[in-house]
Amino acid sequence: MDGGNVMRICFVTSGRLDAVREEAGADIVCCPLPSLGEVSYERELRGETSCFEDVALRSKALKGVVVCGCYTDARGIRRKSAVVAERGRILGVSDLVNHIDGSEYGCGAGVRVYETACGRLGVVVGEDLCFPQVMETLSLSGADAALCLEEELGEGPELTLIRAQAFFFGLPIALCAFGYAAVADPSGRLSFASPAPVSRAELPKEREYHLIETRRRLLFRPKREF
Repeated sequence: MDGGNVMRICFVTSGRLDAVREEAGADIVCCPLPSLGEVSYERELRGETSCFEDVALRSKALKGVVVCGCYTDARGIRRKSAVVAERGRILGVSDLVNHIDGSEYGCGAGVRVYETACGRLGVVVGEDLCFPQVMETLSLSGADAALCLEEELGEGPELTLIRAQAFFFGLPIALCAFGYAAVADPSGRLSFASPAPVSRAELPKEREYHLIETRRRLLFRPKREF
């Protein structure tokens, strides 16, 4: 399901994927962190649980991309993560990459841009939104849009951060948290915000490039005489 120059996204801020029916009319359906709860890789591989399979099957039923937040456990190392599936296939898992002040959650290996039928989607997990280099990496890697999965929003700077980073790095940024969703466009404007359990928005896929020149004072280099 390709919306042309936009990505159509459905936010399920209640965290319940079954709240969205097959007629969602969205390219991407997302649930906040950690809507899947705790996911053990070992138990998934042994077939004792089927959390990732459930996400894959839901993406097949919805005929699009499904992104769900979770806490993953890999042999005792817990991480904040997001699983991404499209049309019945798991595309991958993105992890939080910045470990802050001895947090109980470990860090992953790196950020990732997912190739989907509706465009190139970058995924940011939790507190990584506070590190601009994460969003810059997604922008330089050619992401059409970025999706940030958060827990509950308090009085923190998340909305300010998505506006600032959308402006600085030139891509639309969507934020999905429990009880709230928002979108910032590349102009730095908050183009959408809703506390509804299920809401829909569009992310523009327009890429705009500018030539930027900088004149700086550097080390002296002697002139060559001919």
